[in-house]
Amino acid sequence: MSAVVDITDLQISFATDAGTVDAVSGVSLQVQAGEVLAIVGESGSGKTVTARSILGLLPETARVRGAVVLTSRDGGSSQDVVPLRGAALREVRGEDAAMVFQEPSTSLNPVYPVGWQIIEGLRAHGKLSRKEARAKAVDVLRRVGIPDPEHRIDHYPHQFSGGQKQRIVIAQALVLDPGVIIADEPTTALDVTVQAEILELLRRCRDDFGAAIVLITHNMGVVADLADRVAVMYQGEIVEQADVRTLFSAPQDPYTQQLLAAVPRLGQGVAHTRERAARRAPGWAEVAPVVEARDLRIVYPGRLRQPDFTAVDGVSFSIRPGEVLGLVGESGSGKTTIGRAMAGLTKVTGGSLQVLGAEMNGFKERAFRPVRERIGFVFQDPASSFNPLLTIADAVAEPLVVHKRAKDPRAARARVDELLEAVQLPKHFGDRYPHELSGGQRQRASLARGLALQPELLIADEPTSALDVSVQARVLELFDELQKELGFAALFISHDLAVVDLLADKIAVLYRGKLVEEGTGAEVLGAPQHSYTQRLLASLPVPDPDEQARRRTEWNALRATD
Repeated sequence: MSAVVDITDLQISFATDAGTVDAVSGVSLQVQAGEVLAIVGESGSGKTVTARSILGLLPETARVRGAVVLTSRDGGSSQDVVPLRGAALREVRGEDAAMVFQEPSTSLNPVYPVGWQIIEGLRAHGKLSRKEARAKAVDVLRRVGIPDPEHRIDHYPHQFSGGQKQRIVIAQALVLDPGVIIADEPTTALDVTVQAEILELLRRCRDDFGAAIVLITHNMGVVADLADRVAVMYQGEIVEQADVRTLFSAPQDPYTQQLLAAVPRLGQGVAHTRERAARRAPGWAEVAPVVEARDLRIVYPGRLRQPDFTAVDGVSFSIRPGEVLGLVGESGSGKTTIGRAMAGLTKVTGGSLQVLGAEMNGFKERAFRPVRERIGFVFQDPASSFNPLLTIADAVAEPLVVHKRAKDPRAARARVDELLEAVQLPKHFGDRYPHELSGGQRQRASLARGLALQPELLIADEPTSALDVSVQARVLELFDELQKELGFAALFISHDLAVVDLLADKIAVLYRGKLVEEGTGAEVLGAPQHSYTQRLLASLPVPDPDEQARRRTEWNALRATD
């Protein structure tokens, strides 16, 4: 096999107001034709910067030394990308190498149909007529699994689901038949079932299209599922390289060992559940629930002659004091809608939902206000839930000021410092703004804000979905410690079954607004009864290449019976 990418002694630094920052130090890598190379590591390790250097997609402030040699698909030409500029660089992009970006919603232009955006690349690089380019775009959309491509080629990005948008971005990368595709966190925010389909599509890119793939990810299950070889990066350097089976069975570097140890695995939660159950006082099961739903229905009224949409359909569950209920399911299953209804942010249209003694069906805001301060909320994306104009201390103090526990943020500062230290953030971080914190630090600050009023109920909506495995492990450990110490009840919403298994006393599985299965982690994840739960479990990639190959076969069999 010949190398389609050959990186030698790559060094990348950025000029900033605070001085020069070294992002990549002396990286050397090769990607062979038809190979999947996974580059893994925490945020800030340099993996995305390294991958973007293959296409020359670095900002003007970057200073690049070393060589990044890209060989054409037919092997007829090789050139160093580093000195290329302008037209020469545009010629390489798309034909020799293409990029699949992390967030398809931001990489697709919302004002143009998806077909136009695919055809744009074809017309820029070739001499195809409009008709020929459209036919090729339809063909590539069909090959990546977009249904009815002849009509959907004229649809806009907002008319597609998250998984379909990711397929369209992959189609954009494939349409010029490049020798190598760089996939930057292609499955980060996707449900496990959609993630499994995208991984299957990437596998087809390698097998059917013959493209090499450079996969940037922090999900070790995805690495085990797709990669042939793995390079582990830490603080701008490659600390270990090995084939995928060797890396998972016998990691050599302490950082790699730490990274693999931080990955949550199914079955780990059994001991935690027993430990929590042993701490409970006698008669705990007879105590009145903090939350009780009976035949809960939430319907969104249709607009512009569209029919009503039933988001939650006849769901019943309860959460007792100090208990953690894990709510799992795909996007659109009704998980977040239930969480919002519990916080009084979405109206209940049928059945009963009692939260801390208050009935949410037909509640009045004025009557519910005293109850709301007994509820904490941790949002999925702290970057968008924090006001960028407020310091972290002001944001954490906001609930205290709103509910008149403090006169102003300055008066609340002592309490804010306590909260920041409780979530393992130095108190001087309170003077920073949200953009000055890493993702994991922002999520800890979000947890501090959710706990500011010492709530009896905490609603955590996908609080770790976009975090690195090591950061996720620390946040989950912190959540568990705080729940143990403060004793609040919690609704933990997630699509990661291993994370829910680690934290939850009970797990409830939602599918299209209905509760299809409920029980302990051992019952629901150890012996699932419903076919949807079985499909969810089979979709979850595990950090073991051999076990993952078996699970992939099982997933394909379940999908064939749908």
